Formats: sequence, structure tokens, C-alpha cells
Amino acid sequence: MINIAIDGPSGAGKSTIAKSIAARKKITYLDTGAMYRAVGLKVYLTNSDMYDENQLSNILDNLDLDIKYVNGEQKVFLDGKDVSKDIREHHISKLASDVSAIPACRLKLVDLQRRIAEKSDCVLDGRDIGTYVLPDANVKIFLTASPEVRATRRYKELLAKGQKVEYDKVLSDINERDKNDSSRAFAPLKKADDAVEIDSSDMTIEQVIAVIDEILSQKGVF
Repeated sequence: MINIAIDGPSGAGKSTIAKSIAARKKITYLDTGAMYRAVGLKVYLTNSDMYDENQLSNILDNLDLDIKYVNGEQKVFLDGKDVSKDIREHHISKLASDVSAIPACRLKLVDLQRRIAEKSDCVLDGRDIGTYVLPDANVKIFLTASPEVRATRRYKELLAKGQKVEYDKVLSDINERDKNDSSRAFAPLKKADDAVEIDSSDMTIEQVIAVIDEILSQKGVF
């Protein structure tokens, strides 16, 4: 199987790039961040305390999470309901970061991610794909950008979706999430030693894709 790992901080454009590569190469795209967002949404909807071992275990043991492609578009289903839009609400981002730092949650979802990657050629994006989830991935990319650029992108994205947010709050949340993701004890955000780093601060999506295409060619992938 061919596995491509794209890691990096929040708002770097990982999902957009990964989706494009998957579509062009006709392979599976697995949005691992969406999986953690779904768990965060479950915590929110059930008003659970994620730091209570019993409550979290109950959520994970009974987690009905599925990712399907509907008309060529990836959809996330939680308890049989399409929550693809719900998990993108701004307040779910913080919950996703919080639950992702809990070892029991990561172990549950990483096992699912690995099983999917073993069965099909795929692109996975996240924080620890190249270092922990798929350390033997054929190609590893670490995609980053300055916090200000990432906050601006996220701010415009949320406004376009009709959400009312303040730029300063988005930037603050980006910085806080960077700190949480990088400092967590278990599988933190980290560039793999054999990953190629791409700073997309001053690049268009097309330029980033062109660079990755060249990397794939050099690696003999596709």
C-alpha cells in the first residue's frame, strides 16, 4: 500500500492539500482531524467530562464513528448522523485538541486509522501521522505557515460559513492549539526526521501541490 503522511499545525492547509492529492491520484483521503472533532462533538453533545476516566471510556467504548464517501465527498457520521458541518464549528476545534491529547482517545482512533491505511492507498493528514500513526509512510510532508497567516485563513473560512468570530480570538486559539499539540506528552505535533517541510505562508494551494508532486516523483510514488 502507498501511504502519504501530511502533518502540521492547525490552519496550515493540510486537509485542502490532502484532498486534492487524493482526488488527483485517485486514492483514499482520511481526515484524521475530523475523527478527533467527532469525539469532541460527542463530548459536547453529551455534556461529558473528558477528563473523567469513566465518562470518557463510556464515549470511546460506544463510539459509533464512520467515514463514508457520498457523491465523491467525504462525510463524517456520528451515531448514524451526518455531522460533517457540526464538527467544523469553531468551538469544537478546542475540544478536538483537548481530546486528542488524551492517550486513550488517541489509541482508539490511531488503531482505526492504521487499519484503514493497511487496506488501501491513502493520504492521511494530522499532527502525528509521520511520527506515530504511520512511521513507515512512503512520503512524509510537514506543512506549516506562520500563526498570523493560518489565523487569517481560518478567520476568512469561518466568516464564509456565516460564523461570527473575531480575528484576535481565532489567532489566540491557533496559538493555544499549537502549544497544546506540541507539548502534549503522548504523540505530540512534531516534524518527522525524514519529512520534507513546506512553509506555505507565501504560497498558493497550486504552488504547494506542485512542490508535493515533485517530491512524490522524486520518491518514485505515482
